[in-house]
Amino acid sequence: MIKRELAGKLVASAKEYPVVTVIGPRQAGKTTLVREVFPKHTYCNLENPELRQLATNDPKQFFALHPGPLILDEIQRVPELLSWIQVAVDANKEKGFFILTGSHQLRLHEAVAQSLAGRTALLRLLPLSIKELSATGASCDKNDLLHRGFLPRIYHDGQQASDAYANYFRTYVERDVRQLMEIRNLNLFENFIRLLAGRTGQPLSLNSLSGDVGVSSTTLKEWLSILEASFVIFRLPPYYKNYGKRLVKSPKIYFVEPGLACWLLGIESPKEAARDPLHGNLFENMIVVEALKARLNQGKEPQLYCWQDSNGSEVDLIFETQRCPVPIEIKSAMTWHKDFAKNVHKFQRAVPDAESGFVVYAGDLCPQFAQGEVLNYQATATIFDPK
Repeated sequence: MIKRELAGKLVASAKEYPVVTVIGPRQAGKTTLVREVFPKHTYCNLENPELRQLATNDPKQFFALHPGPLILDEIQRVPELLSWIQVAVDANKEKGFFILTGSHQLRLHEAVAQSLAGRTALLRLLPLSIKELSATGASCDKNDLLHRGFLPRIYHDGQQASDAYANYFRTYVERDVRQLMEIRNLNLFENFIRLLAGRTGQPLSLNSLSGDVGVSSTTLKEWLSILEASFVIFRLPPYYKNYGKRLVKSPKIYFVEPGLACWLLGIESPKEAARDPLHGNLFENMIVVEALKARLNQGKEPQLYCWQDSNGSEVDLIFETQRCPVPIEIKSAMTWHKDFAKNVHKFQRAVPDAESGFVVYAGDLCPQFAQGEVLNYQATATIFDPK
C-alpha cells in the first residue's frame, strides 16, 4: 500500500475536530486512506442504493443501525445527513467521530458550510504525487508518468493506463456530469473537454473556446464550473499587484490528473508523450499539480499563481509565502541552459519583494544561479516543505 502524505494531517485533524471531511476526485484514494487510518470506524458507502435509500428516508433508523464512530463515504449523495450529524456532534463532542468523504466540492462545500461550520476540518486529497510514488521505488520517468498518470489503482492493481482513463472518463460523463447538471448534448461537452486538454497550461480564452466548440461563452462558464466542481480541472489564478505594469489577468487551465489530459489527446505510450507537440505543456501541468498536491497534503491553501506581463514575459508558477512571491520556472528539457532562469530574473526585477526563485527541469545537474536554485522535477515538493 502506498503511504499517503495526507495521512498525518488526517490523524491530527481527527484529534481536533468531531468531524473530518475529505474531498477530492473519484479514484484519488479517499476511501482507502480513511479506512486505513480509522480501521475501527464503521464504514458506510452512500453509493450503495439500499444504504442511500435508508439514509434519505429514515435517518434516525440509519444512525441507530450504524451508531459510530462512522465513516460516511460519498456524503454528497445524501447531504441531508449533515444536519443530523450537526445535532449528533453538538450532543457528543467526541473528536474524530465522523469521517466524511465526497467527490463534488461545490455541492459539498455549500452543505458543509451551512451545517458543519466550525465543527469539521476540510481536507483535499488528489491522486498520487511524484513524491509518494518515488518513495515506493516506482518508475518516475517523466514520460512514463505523463502516460500513466497518478490514479492509485493503476499502480495498486496494475491496470493499463488507456483502459483506466477510458473507464474513468466514461463513468465521469455518464454519472457525475448528469448528477451536477442536465447537459442536452454530451458530445459537445466531451469535445469541450478534449479541446481543454489541448490548451493545458495556456491562459483561458472563453471567446476562442466558444468559437471552437460552437456554444456560448455563458454555457462554457457553466461547463467549466462543472469540471472544477468534480475535480477534473483547476484554474491557476494570475498573480498581480500594482507595480505600474500591464499584466495579463487570465487564469491558466490545468488538469488535476495529467494522465487524463494525455489520454484525451490520444497519447497511448511514453514514447508518444515524449514526441507530442504539447509535451512541454503536459510536463508543466504535471509539475504545477505536484505543487498543488504538496500544499494540500499539508492541509494548507495552495497560494499558487501564474504571472505574465503585456510584453509576453511569464513565469509558470508563483508561490506566495508570508506575502512574498517565489517565482518557479518549469522546463521539460533534460539539458540545463542558463536562459531557463531569465524569466525568474525578470519577475524579480518587476516585483520588489520577490524571493529567491527556482527552475524545475527534467535534467540531473542542479547548478546554482543568481537569486535562485535548480531542481530536478522529482524534487518539486521540497520547495513547499515547511521552513
